[in-house]
Amino acid sequence: MAQVKIKARVESQVQLADGVYSMELLAPEIASAARAGQFISVYTKDKSKLLPRPISLCGIDRERGILRIVYRVAGAGTAEFSAYRAGDSVEIMGPLGNGFTLKDKKAILIGGGIGVPPMLELMKELSCERTAVLGYRDQQLFLKDEFEACGPVCVATEDGSAGTKGNVLDAIREQGVQGEIIYACGPTPMLRAVKAYAQEKGIECYISLEERMACGIGACLACVCQSKDVDSHSHVHNKRICKDGPVFAAEEVEI
Repeated sequence: MAQVKIKARVESQVQLADGVYSMELLAPEIASAARAGQFISVYTKDKSKLLPRPISLCGIDRERGILRIVYRVAGAGTAEFSAYRAGDSVEIMGPLGNGFTLKDKKAILIGGGIGVPPMLELMKELSCERTAVLGYRDQQLFLKDEFEACGPVCVATEDGSAGTKGNVLDAIREQGVQGEIIYACGPTPMLRAVKAYAQEKGIECYISLEERMACGIGACLACVCQSKDVDSHSHVHNKRICKDGPVFAAEEVEI
C-alpha cells in the first residue's frame, strides 16, 4: 500500500518522562499497512511551518486501527503536538520508509534515547528469542516495563543511576548478552559503534538511522547518507534515509 495523507484523531496522550510523550492516533488506513521500523510524517497546524515532523512508530494496533508514537519535544512543532488531547485531530502521512526485516534468529534489540520507542513494536512482532538493550540518559526509563512484558531487558544509563553505567555496548558486555542478529535504532555515534561491534563479532546487523528529514518521501534529497552501492535515483553513492531506509543492513551504509 502506498502512503496516504489523512486527518487522524488523537485517542490519548500521556507524558512518560521529562519532555517525552506518548500519543495514540486513530488511523486505520495507515495502521493496516504499517510495520515495525516505519514512520509517519506529522503536520503542525501552523501554516507557516510547511514541513512535517517525521516520527517513528512505537506501536501498531491493526485490529483497532491505532498508531502509537513516542517522541521527545525538540522544537515548536513537537511542543505543539504535546499539547494535543483526546478528540483533537492532526494531519499525518504514512506509512513511510522501509521497516525491519523479521528473521527467526536469536536477536539483540538495541535502542538509545528516542531510538528506544521504535524497538518496542519490533520486540512485539518478533517470535524468536530476543533481548532488548536500552540506553538512557538517567533513571527515567520510559517504556522499560513494556519491553519487559515481551522478554529480557538490559539497561544502560549515562549517569549510572540505573543498570550499567555507560552505553548500550557496555551493558551488552557486562551482562553477557549474545545473539545472532542485531537490530538497532539511536543516535549516529551509537549506531557507528554497534556496526563496528557487529562486524567484529560476525553478527548480522540492521540499523535504523536518525536524520533530519524534509519531504519524507525521497524527493528532496535532504536526508542522504553515503552508501556502498550507487543509488538509482541520484546515480551516486547515496541512500535516501526517508525512502530507502530508515532501516538498512549495516554494511549498506557509511556512518
